[in-house]
Amino acid sequence: MKRIGLLGGSFNPAHRGHRAISLAAIAALDLDEVWWLVSPGNPLKAGSPDMAPLTVRMASARRVARRAPIRATDIECRLGTRYTIDTLDKLIARYPRHRFIWLMGADNLAQFHRWRDWRRIARRTPIAVIARPGYEGIARAAPATGWLRHFVHPAAQAQDWTRWSLPALVLLRFRPDDTSATRLRMADPAWQRHFVDNPDPGGAMAPS
Repeated sequence: MKRIGLLGGSFNPAHRGHRAISLAAIAALDLDEVWWLVSPGNPLKAGSPDMAPLTVRMASARRVARRAPIRATDIECRLGTRYTIDTLDKLIARYPRHRFIWLMGADNLAQFHRWRDWRRIARRTPIAVIARPGYEGIARAAPATGWLRHFVHPAAQAQDWTRWSLPALVLLRFRPDDTSATRLRMADPAWQRHFVDNPDPGGAMAPS
């Protein structure tokens, strides 16, 4: 049985903050790997004019994930899924010998109630929420938090997550990294050229 953390997102672009929280989650949850699910199109960000093509975002993610137990993957595109619940259903069926835990930042917890079938997501896999500066108050007041607070486990027991009954939630705190994809795009509006002109053939291999 492999213990896998799933971190979904646009990765537009991937950056050191994604890597830092992934490595910290691997240590806190005793994971074998973290899979970065590079979204073909986030339904909550539909029509965003500054969204780079999937191939560019994948190249960005693979470069940042190099030499770490992190796999950047476009498996959602290959599975034909756009919503997290559909992705989870297919991954759980496809990898019966893997155990998955969903990783999300506190900013995503604040809008979790907007995700399709969010309660069923919580019943399909444990969730680890990673604190982010500036979002804790919003996350605590979010509609989903009122329901999920009944299923919170102590962070000291985080490595036991495969034995928890579902729903299950754990709150993790790491040294914050304030790197922001938005700020990176603003600082270098032409950032995509680094991956179009110099594609990265290496990086972590995607799960097949």
